[in-house]
Amino acid sequence: MASTDLSLLDFADKDLREKLSLWDRRTDAMAPLTERQSDSVGEIRAAAETLPIPAELPIEDLCGLSSRSLHSPFTTTVPDSTEDVLLKGFQMLDMESDRIETAQQFFSWFANLQTKMDLEEGAKYRKTREHFFSYQEQCDAILADVNAALERLGILQKQYLFVSNKTGTLHEACEQLLKEQAALVDLAESIQQKLSYFNELENINTVGTSSKFAMNKLNSPTLSVNSEGFIPMLSKLDDCIEYVSSHPNFKDYPVYLAKFKQCLSKAMHFMKTHIVNTMHNLTSQLTKRDPLGMVNADNAFTLYYVKFRAAAPKVRTLIEQIEERAEKIPEYHHLLQAVHQCYLDQREQLLRPSITSTITDLTSQNSKDHCALVRSGCAFMVHVCQDEHQLYNEFFTKPTPNLDELLEKLCLSLYDVLRPLIIHVVHLETLSELCGILKNEMLEDHVHNNVDQLGALDTVVKQMLEDVQERLVYRTHIYIQTDITGYTPAPGDLAYPEKLEMMEAKQMKLLSQESSFSDVHLEDPDSRRNSSASTTEASRSKTSISPADLHGMWYPTVRRTLVCLSKLYRCIDRAVFQGLSQEALSACIQSLLKASDIILKNKTQVDGQLFLIKHLLIMREQIAPFHTDFAIKEISLDLKKTRAAAFKILNPKAVPTFFRLNSHNAILEFLLEGKPEIKEHYIDSKKDVDRYLKLSCEQFIQQQTHIFVGNLEELLTKVAALKTMAIQGGPTYNLAQQPWAQPVKINDIVMATYRVMKGKLPGTLQSMSLYLSNKDTEFILFKPVRNNIQQVFQRVHTLLQEEYSGEDLQIIACPSMEQVSLTDHSSPSL
Repeated sequence: MASTDLSLLDFADKDLREKLSLWDRRTDAMAPLTERQSDSVGEIRAAAETLPIPAELPIEDLCGLSSRSLHSPFTTTVPDSTEDVLLKGFQMLDMESDRIETAQQFFSWFANLQTKMDLEEGAKYRKTREHFFSYQEQCDAILADVNAALERLGILQKQYLFVSNKTGTLHEACEQLLKEQAALVDLAESIQQKLSYFNELENINTVGTSSKFAMNKLNSPTLSVNSEGFIPMLSKLDDCIEYVSSHPNFKDYPVYLAKFKQCLSKAMHFMKTHIVNTMHNLTSQLTKRDPLGMVNADNAFTLYYVKFRAAAPKVRTLIEQIEERAEKIPEYHHLLQAVHQCYLDQREQLLRPSITSTITDLTSQNSKDHCALVRSGCAFMVHVCQDEHQLYNEFFTKPTPNLDELLEKLCLSLYDVLRPLIIHVVHLETLSELCGILKNEMLEDHVHNNVDQLGALDTVVKQMLEDVQERLVYRTHIYIQTDITGYTPAPGDLAYPEKLEMMEAKQMKLLSQESSFSDVHLEDPDSRRNSSASTTEASRSKTSISPADLHGMWYPTVRRTLVCLSKLYRCIDRAVFQGLSQEALSACIQSLLKASDIILKNKTQVDGQLFLIKHLLIMREQIAPFHTDFAIKEISLDLKKTRAAAFKILNPKAVPTFFRLNSHNAILEFLLEGKPEIKEHYIDSKKDVDRYLKLSCEQFIQQQTHIFVGNLEELLTKVAALKTMAIQGGPTYNLAQQPWAQPVKINDIVMATYRVMKGKLPGTLQSMSLYLSNKDTEFILFKPVRNNIQQVFQRVHTLLQEEYSGEDLQIIACPSMEQVSLTDHSSPSL
């Protein structure tokens, strides 16, 4: 018994170790046991098996405990306190008579108990198996019935397939017959449709009175193009011709096509005859009412437009049919051209005499006013072109270039009348105004806003404008040569400064009269003081305005040049304007130079120079608004190389010896190197104005400087020459020993210079104010003169301080820089 218990104990420990090894063997264990935890499990098991059974344990637990005690190899003896409990458990199991004394008995009892338990547990499964066997038998019976039904269905299916094949064959045969029937019907309809085009020929040509459409047949004597059936007949005829033309493989194709073409020719002949007769009848009616072809302005609209508009609906329907077919059928295209030509011929027959008569009347009414004649004539043609386009749209729906050709012919009648008048116009103002009328009023205001209706007039007006511009350019060339380049000034034109002084006196007189009227005041003293101040300010502003700024005081060539350029600027092309402006400005500059020379000889040099400066300033200011380039490119032929090569041929001695091989060498050099060169250079008239202005100002500055301090400059020049001679080895430099450099002599020179400045400076400034009449311009022009004077006096002061002592300086008595600056308080300070 003890050995058995030990073996059981070892078995339990082994089982424990296996279970613990299974716990630790898992690779994905969530809580692996440590060595200490494994030892704790064994200790807990050993402690639990040695514990006594609690007395308060229920019967079920006692039974379990008794079974564990019986099964447990660790318990060798049962405590006395548990024997009664075990006895009760055996009684409950009906085993109170059985006693287990040995292990063999226990195992036998345990085997019997296990067998009994297995029988009790398998009873329900055996019962379930019996139910399954009964279900299987029922399913076998049902399967047998299903197999029998399937056999019968198979027989029915075979019978159905046999009947179905027979029925499908019958249906296919029926469908084939239906298809053949439909094909035959389609073939019959196709043949009938094809024959309908050929049968239509007989319907179109048949003559009979029984048919209600007999009047629409081509061979019917009562055929009318205005009937309801004529246009449908045209449509059928077009369809037949198109169909026959697209099937040239049909039998008798050429015969039927020729017959259909013949029918089409008849129909078009009827339409053309109707339309042409309508046009001729309208023309004949209007001609009878006006046999001379003279139509006045009152009944022109009624005679030439109302009649045609009233007749337009009669032929418009036929013309629309012709226009619709003209793009596809050549015969209709030719018919449309014939209709156009007939319409335009009738319109020309009616309009040409009337237009000629109207233009003649306008010419006689405006024989002396070319501008009014051009304006009224062009306005008349504008109305004619617009009315003709509107009338054309009453008859036709599609435009034609022939209408513009007709209108261009009619407009040329105006051009033929105006051109002889234009080419004899002499005045530039008239020509420039004509350019404005044609360019602005006609082209920009009328033609460009209605290009479709005034296209013909556009061509004629542009041609007329080119003639006017050509005439304007020609007359401008002559005007420049005669009135600018060839201008001979009258004595009054060169009466400077008398003209300016007279205008200034007149201006001052007007200002004095205005100030005398302003002396009477009815306001309070405060307002009187304010008004007097405003009057003084106004008089100052008026006195600053010089009469030289008035156009009437400009030199005639300047005024003519600027007026000429203003007339040309918007009348001719930019390139042509540049050439003319260069020519006009160059001629004007030359005329100013001549006038300046004359004034310089007759008056003073200041008057001549200021006259030139003033007018050059006017020219530069007045040509600035012309947004154009005044530069032109000129091409010249340079014959220098040709001349040199020819000279070498004629004079071989001039050629070096090593080049003089023979006579052919010079000829070869002439051919290779003696060709003329083409050179391009630009001429800018605006820069010429600036260049002459700069040159004139520089001359004025130099001359005024020489007038005021010329003596001092000569003195400084002599001193500089003396110093130069001393430096180059001449006599020893000593200015005080020179006779002309004595203090008294220098005092005479300085005082004379100072007197000239005091005497002539106010007059010079007055002349500048009179001519330039602009304080800013005067200051800019006089500033270099002032600077030159100050520099000369500064140099003299430096020289005197270096060469003379205190007593000599007192004798010389040279004015200080402050005295020079305050020479004239009324002028810009020096």
